[in-house]
Amino acid sequence: MAYKAKYEYLNNEDELKKEIEKHKKIGSIFEEKKVDIPLITINFKRAENELKQAETMFKVSEREELKQELELLKDDTFYSGVIAHAYYAIFYATKSLLSKEKIRTKSPNIHKATLDAFAYYFVINGKLDVELLKIYQSAMIKADSLLGLFVSEKDKRGEFTYQKLPDANIEPADESIKNATKFLTHIKKLI
Repeated sequence: MAYKAKYEYLNNEDELKKEIEKHKKIGSIFEEKKVDIPLITINFKRAENELKQAETMFKVSEREELKQELELLKDDTFYSGVIAHAYYAIFYATKSLLSKEKIRTKSPNIHKATLDAFAYYFVINGKLDVELLKIYQSAMIKADSLLGLFVSEKDKRGEFTYQKLPDANIEPADESIKNATKFLTHIKKLI
């Protein structure tokens, strides 16, 4: 994977701790005094909603009868949107899990802060399987290509198919839904 070096620090406890300290210094990661149950619920419901949107967009992209009913063109597809919504499902599920541990993330760098906090508070210490971190990383990489979340990686976008016609994204979109479903299933058990 071309992006691997970008995320190497997530597997190194010392480097990751430095990143967490940077986030804390600028206020993008902070600790709450108590568990905010309504925030946990809201974030997880939002995660589930994002996954439903991804699944719906995938179905609309695949089914001719839905395209006709919605007055779409036969060639209309929404796979890039599927990938983006699947990423946000993972993002909000992660925010929900972090909230349970009284950890909050916010701007600046909310997406990186959330990924880093997830790796630091749940993966490095062995609370969660490293596979969930890999799913989150993969979703962030895809979102990077679609949403411009990581501007510095602009030159690497060509390695993905997102600059091609939207129907070229069917396989990564399908994978994104499967990853988000698996991620939410695991997180739901923990919150």
